[in-house]
Amino acid sequence: MTAAPPPQAEATARWYQPRSLQGQLLLWLTPWVLVGAVVAGGAFYASYGYLLQTFMKNQMEVLARSHVPSGAGDAPQALPVLDEENIVKWGALVVQVWSADGRLLATSSPDVAVPLQAAAGHSLVRPSSAWDYGWRVFATAPAGPGLHRVQVLQSEQFLREEVLGRTLYVLLPLAVLVPALLFTLWWVVGRASRSLRRVADEVAQRDDRSLGAIPMGPTDRVPEEIVPLVLSFNALLARLGEAFAAQRRFVQDAAHELRTPMAAMALQMENLSPWVPPGEAQHQFAQLDAGMRRAQHLIGQLLRLSRQEAPASTHPPASVDITALLRESVGQLMPLADQRRIDVGFDGAAQVVVQASAEDLRSVLDNLLDNALRYTPQGGAVEVCLHRLEHGAVVDVVDSGPGIPPELRERVFDRFFRVPGTVADGSGLGLAITQAAALRQGLRVELRARDDDASGLVARVHLGRGSLSAKPVLILG
Repeated sequence: MTAAPPPQAEATARWYQPRSLQGQLLLWLTPWVLVGAVVAGGAFYASYGYLLQTFMKNQMEVLARSHVPSGAGDAPQALPVLDEENIVKWGALVVQVWSADGRLLATSSPDVAVPLQAAAGHSLVRPSSAWDYGWRVFATAPAGPGLHRVQVLQSEQFLREEVLGRTLYVLLPLAVLVPALLFTLWWVVGRASRSLRRVADEVAQRDDRSLGAIPMGPTDRVPEEIVPLVLSFNALLARLGEAFAAQRRFVQDAAHELRTPMAAMALQMENLSPWVPPGEAQHQFAQLDAGMRRAQHLIGQLLRLSRQEAPASTHPPASVDITALLRESVGQLMPLADQRRIDVGFDGAAQVVVQASAEDLRSVLDNLLDNALRYTPQGGAVEVCLHRLEHGAVVDVVDSGPGIPPELRERVFDRFFRVPGTVADGSGLGLAITQAAALRQGLRVELRARDDDASGLVARVHLGRGSLSAKPVLILG
């Protein structure tokens, strides 16, 4: 088995392989641009150096031949004396006239101690002198017996600095152009990436209640390269919208169609109940009646869920008094609590007003209360508390039921999911309806264990700033 790479190696690999398109382009193009600039500078350095050396060699040959004497007895011409600045900085040529027996007869720079080269032509000499420079030398061949020889020298340092200086002049525009080119590349790719991120944000904002097409108008500036992708997304969103609409219509139609026969059956069972003899028949009839009521409850929840999944809410936001709404919910469910002999307490010292849909808030609170009453055993207690925390107001519905294991507290919001081993009646839709209604109003529903370590569950509705996209909350008193 191959050993896994260490974290440091993985981090280094991720650094060398950025995931963004902008980073990849900069990572791959920057070395090539820099290599291109270096190659261009090196090519100019070599070509200009060759050109300059060729030109100066010709000048050295012309100058040397101009000082070759025409006869054996001719005295050498007087030569101007050159200093170090003329030779090194300006590239002045040093002329030496040598006798046939190797004596220096005249020179334009006495400080240059370069001996006469034995072979005629061009050569490169690096003598040990005061200046310690290399020299390019051209020596003439003897024109005849007893005739002088002429040797012309040029500083190697001058040639080197001249070529290097000209090369730097050429590289200076490249040094400005390369960062400008990379910045332009970064800016253009970044601008295109922003368009991609804008499209991604538009896609991320879509859900089953918001499946509108991604805008592609002139003001959106969608790049032409991703237009087919956006069109495909829009077509997919349209098909999803049609599928969700068909699903909602099916659920609504099925629930509506089932309500009438179920109501007729419930009426017939109610009419039949006085004629059922006591004993086993009456026990079986009671079970059948309980199953009928569960089916009616399930049909009602399916209708409510399909209405909540409509694309647009039919209930506009308004100022809702949470305290009054909780009292109404508790009052409506008191018959169920009395039937199960469950003690219901309400603590609402603060008056809380929120801007939200009253229908959605009622759905959230009713379902949480109904869920608590169903799962609390007979003789238990359910407490409803409206109070404040640091981040805002919350509603706690505390029951004394079996509770929910921590690993399943998120799954119970899924449709038709029920905790294994649950014996209470239910369809698995109550908390799904609660979650959908809460998210539409920017609220957050949290399931947690009781603080007193007793058996049961706390269903907390966050109304204040701590909730996801919470609506404004006003706490009075």
